[in-house]
Amino acid sequence: MFVDSHCHLTFPELAEQLPQIRLAMQEARVDRALCICTTLEEFPQVHALAQAHDNFWCSVGVHPDNEGVTEPTLDDLLERAALPRVVAIGETGLDYYRLGERSLADMAWQRERFRIHIRAARETAKPLVIHTRSASEDTLTILHEEGQGGALSQATGVFHCFTETREVARAALDLGFYISFSGILTFKSAADLREVASFVPLDRLLIETDSPYLAPVPYRGKTNNPSYVPLVAQQVASLRSLSVEAVAEATSLNFERLFTEVTSKNA
Repeated sequence: MFVDSHCHLTFPELAEQLPQIRLAMQEARVDRALCICTTLEEFPQVHALAQAHDNFWCSVGVHPDNEGVTEPTLDDLLERAALPRVVAIGETGLDYYRLGERSLADMAWQRERFRIHIRAARETAKPLVIHTRSASEDTLTILHEEGQGGALSQATGVFHCFTETREVARAALDLGFYISFSGILTFKSAADLREVASFVPLDRLLIETDSPYLAPVPYRGKTNNPSYVPLVAQQVASLRSLSVEAVAEATSLNFERLFTEVTSKNA
């Protein structure tokens, strides 16, 4: 019924509890999940998880905030993206939130990493999973630049754990991307984000946990897991005066539209 479109089940907080998490998912009617890769070093564990369970799939990518890890080449991403049950490129994007004493010019490495992921998505025709934090202008600019000549139609995907403005959402939608909301949507402080969630068309909206982080109310501050994604759906349903079943159906169909056509070729 529900799909968690973004979770990190290989992270230490969750990896040792996988049997209990899968049982909790079943009880919460969360029947599928996309397990997200954040480093090439982590990829074998993420991929093994997707291969071991018929309701898990995975991505390949290097998170923009990760430093001191293997820098991905285009060939690295293409090779792993060709493996069974790998349905997306990412998590990728830009993150300027923790610049510290660095300038935007110092983040050129991050922008180049993002470009490599976009090129991999174009070559494989697999969707991008985009992370953007305090960097939406550059994120959108690079997507436009890498899509010159009409090629961007091959590099769509999802802006995950969306926390940006309505204007950024509109720009992402105009590029053909989906928008995914996490447990942040349930936070008392997230009134502006709830307005954005009300604006995004239901046929372009996904839900996620981003677990083990960002547990929704009433579990805020605790370790998150995919069984909590129905709480995000409930918030969306409340915003739109819909039943939670209607939101579950719509977001599951959106997941299938974005990812499962690729999945069917790689199952």
